[in-house]
Amino acid sequence: MLILLLLLAQDPPPTDRMAASIQKQRESATRQMKALGLHADDAPDGFFTTPWPKPPSPPVPPAPSVAAWSQACEPLGPGQLNPIVETAARREQLSPDLLRAVIRQESAGYPCAVSRQGALGLMQLMPATARQFAVRDALNPKQNVEAGARLLRQLVDRYPGDLASALAAYNAGPTPVDQHGGVPPYAETQNYVQQILGWLTGPAEQ
Repeated sequence: MLILLLLLAQDPPPTDRMAASIQKQRESATRQMKALGLHADDAPDGFFTTPWPKPPSPPVPPAPSVAAWSQACEPLGPGQLNPIVETAARREQLSPDLLRAVIRQESAGYPCAVSRQGALGLMQLMPATARQFAVRDALNPKQNVEAGARLLRQLVDRYPGDLASALAAYNAGPTPVDQHGGVPPYAETQNYVQQILGWLTGPAEQ
């Protein structure tokens, strides 16, 4: 009995580890926002609109537009999306809010979203990434989010304590992040990171 208690004391339950991981990610996002001189405003839709410290051009919208996606499918509602996100987040020890923010920025919740570059689905998986994670149907919400979460987990581990770089690598790939030692000077990537960190550190949405 004593040995069991000692083992339990040394190895916290999975739920505690997940809570600690989520808290660490939130603290990392908050520190980075403060270091960049950014703050969450009171925009009614929850968007983070404080300008990036050195934006070379206006934010680049996703392509094709949400209007085009809306003609092909409907965005997933919370009742459909949340169970998928929660399961993937638990498996990869990520914050569900982080996954939801990435999905919101990548596809606005449209499972049929396809970019001009060929990125697919809720978390906009490139075909090579889908193959890497053995995704059979990249437009399947569950398969897409599971693979996207695995990729994001790899990037969070690659850039420990640097959520901005992990997000930038999700958007632009690790090579430019490594070359620039952080978020690269691309308007689209800078806006991408700014928006997601803003949603994570801003007021909770109702």
